[in-house]
Amino acid sequence: MARQPLPFDPIDEARVRWSDRFDPDVSDAMAAATSIMRAQQIVLAAVDGALRPFGLTFARYEGLVLLSFSRRGTLPLGIMGQRLMIHPASVTNIIDRLEDQGLVRRSPHPTDGRTTLAEITDAGRELALEATTAVNGVAFGLGTLGDQDLHDLQRIIGSLRLGNGDFVE
Repeated sequence: MARQPLPFDPIDEARVRWSDRFDPDVSDAMAAATSIMRAQQIVLAAVDGALRPFGLTFARYEGLVLLSFSRRGTLPLGIMGQRLMIHPASVTNIIDRLEDQGLVRRSPHPTDGRTTLAEITDAGRELALEATTAVNGVAFGLGTLGDQDLHDLQRIIGSLRLGNGDFVE
């Protein structure tokens, strides 16, 4: 059953009430943060819906795509965690699941015995391409935005990430 849209913006209403009840200097930040979290739910629902027929979650899809972007189709698990910006245990879980699906395989690093590599299989490459077509088909859940809005959104969120040490210029 689809949810009926509200006749008002509950986040804007919360902003007004936050300003009246708590701290008006922070009400815009609260509304922006809440908007980001709601937008993440919308985007994730669209992407997960596109990936569900392929038996993938967004996290596993990201892992497959990352491996497909690498020169040899292999990466150390530690590097995957850094690039995906997730905890090593999460990388292990993602690779476990992809390996169970026959989409990746683990192998020892040829020169570093402490390092394990993840390698995308041919089936993984094929599924990554099919899944990417589906994700592109829903425009990552952002299809209602125009090019300038997408650029502005990426720039603004990029500034937030930069300011919080997510990366350096």
